[in-house]
Amino acid sequence: MELPLDYATLRVIWWALVGVLLIGFALTDGFDMGVGALLPFVAKTDEERRMVINTVGATWEGNQVWFILGGGAIFAAWPFVYAVSFSGFYLAMFVVLAAMIMRPVSFKYRSKRPNPRWRSFWDWGLFVGGFVPVLCYGVALGNVLQGAPFRLDGDLRAFYDGAFIALFSPFALLCGLLSVAMLVLHGAAWITIKAEEGPVTERARLFGEIAALASIVLFAAGGFWVAFGGMGFRIDGLADAAGPSNPLRGVAAVRAPGAWLDNYGRHAWMLTAPVLGFAGAALALAGLRFNKAWAAFTGSSASAAGIVGTVGLSMFPFILPSSIDPRSSLTVWNASSSHMTLFIMLVVTVVFLPLILAYTAFVYRVLWGRSTTGALATNPDLY
Repeated sequence: MELPLDYATLRVIWWALVGVLLIGFALTDGFDMGVGALLPFVAKTDEERRMVINTVGATWEGNQVWFILGGGAIFAAWPFVYAVSFSGFYLAMFVVLAAMIMRPVSFKYRSKRPNPRWRSFWDWGLFVGGFVPVLCYGVALGNVLQGAPFRLDGDLRAFYDGAFIALFSPFALLCGLLSVAMLVLHGAAWITIKAEEGPVTERARLFGEIAALASIVLFAAGGFWVAFGGMGFRIDGLADAAGPSNPLRGVAAVRAPGAWLDNYGRHAWMLTAPVLGFAGAALALAGLRFNKAWAAFTGSSASAAGIVGTVGLSMFPFILPSSIDPRSSLTVWNASSSHMTLFIMLVVTVVFLPLILAYTAFVYRVLWGRSTTGALATNPDLY
């Protein structure tokens, strides 16, 4: 059966769609986790903390759909990537899931008792549920850029030769701190448009300004490290974009310092992503400094999208390079599902993704408005 789209085109489409889903996750669940990471610092009293929690209380569960969609898309479209990454980074995944489990439990149990120590414990649970996953996501991307220590044998069995502590290399930690700064900025911008004006929003602006400056500095430092730190991979020859999926077939990948910048020389339009990362953070900083909440949130959203997009565009066509055996690296061309699977999934996505977007927009429209301390006394259903 001849399909309307060729195999190579479908692979690129699904690479782009996974990127869109990851950016969607950063933009939606990202400000939820940013708010959680800021909670103990921007809100001092119980009323203030309840108000901050309720800025995300109505939507945080729906925002996690993007996390599920992203993981599901990787599993379905790039099964080799899913298998190698989830097995090799098992302990790191466990830490992330444990922290993410802490978040819904903290939301549900925090206000069950009026005891201050009880509530303080769950407030810190929300901090852990926001800070730890964000840090780990950045560390994970740092390890992907460096290359994961895995190899494949002739039967496509994956062997992971790394240790948990080795994940936290200096460059990976820099990426983790960038991830924290990026989403703390996003969370601070969200608080300024969703919480009532007052001490909480003033504190959020202060922390947001610090996070914006940190995002710019860390993003620049990461770019410098990528350019001159000896990391990068490239395909050694012409890749067979339409061939069957087999990570051991085709032209070998090789380690090449600075190769992550090659795509920007070949495709100048890709420079849009890093420019957006810097310009968005600068706009957010100006919006916070001059009390322009929507400018701050627009800037933080653009910065998050630009930073995540920079990683994907820099690495194309690599998805998960191998640091110990570059020939085992997983790319867009050798690690995807079958031609038919990608096409069927695309049809399903074209039908259901607009419905998800429409429903999300509807929910935000219905539940829009600032969270206030006054509403806490009149509405017993609030957190």
